[in-house]
Amino acid sequence: MTTEQQEGLTLRDHLEELRRRLFIAALASVVGAVVTFIFHRQILLFLQRPAADLPGFTGAPLVFTEATEMLGITMKVSFLGGIILALPVLTYQVVMFVTPGLTPKERKYLLFLLPGVSLAFVLGVAFGYFVIIPPAFRFLLTFNSDIASPMIRIGNYVNLIVNLLFWMGLVFETPILMFTLAKLRVVSHKTFAKWRRVSFVLAFVLGALITPTFDPINQTLVALPIIVLYEAGIWLAWLARRDTSTVSDAVPESGG
Repeated sequence: MTTEQQEGLTLRDHLEELRRRLFIAALASVVGAVVTFIFHRQILLFLQRPAADLPGFTGAPLVFTEATEMLGITMKVSFLGGIILALPVLTYQVVMFVTPGLTPKERKYLLFLLPGVSLAFVLGVAFGYFVIIPPAFRFLLTFNSDIASPMIRIGNYVNLIVNLLFWMGLVFETPILMFTLAKLRVVSHKTFAKWRRVSFVLAFVLGALITPTFDPINQTLVALPIIVLYEAGIWLAWLARRDTSTVSDAVPESGG
């Protein structure tokens, strides 16, 4: 649909387009959820591995104390897995609906970034899985373990793991979001650079919110990547506007 056609749309046409795109997004999520449900046993076993050698994870490591708990946690994993699998489709539908006034060149840039959205999310999940989860759960499960032995509910464990991995995946989208905003002339790299100090504070706030522990080491493990990602986003924002920048738009300043 061209820009001229978009400008001629009535409110009813916009609502019809919104309904169509929501239907496609919902269908993609349902298909993804079905695929995830088929492999839910492998996924649940995969989620246990980072804590497999810790106290409470020998023999039958996890328990459920309610009749519906196992089914509920399986459906939650399937639902979130469906959203993750459908992420490229969801992103495409959002981009096509909220940016009708973009030029063809700008749309091509956004479409080119769609694989990067999924890749960044996967990298964030991998970072959380291999770097954040092992020390976080080692702290949780060994803290005063000589006083009491852990008996871990699968609902509690999977909720912690899934929430952490999901938010780490979103955090790793930061550079792509910053690049996109700069490319669309919404925010410049200079503005992002001015917000650098604020980003440092927010990084540690997010580190405290995302990690399931209270110790500063694990929170720092989350905050430092956020800071690095923000710095990478500033450089990407500068690259996004380099072709139209003036002589005064130099490389973004380093921290300080």
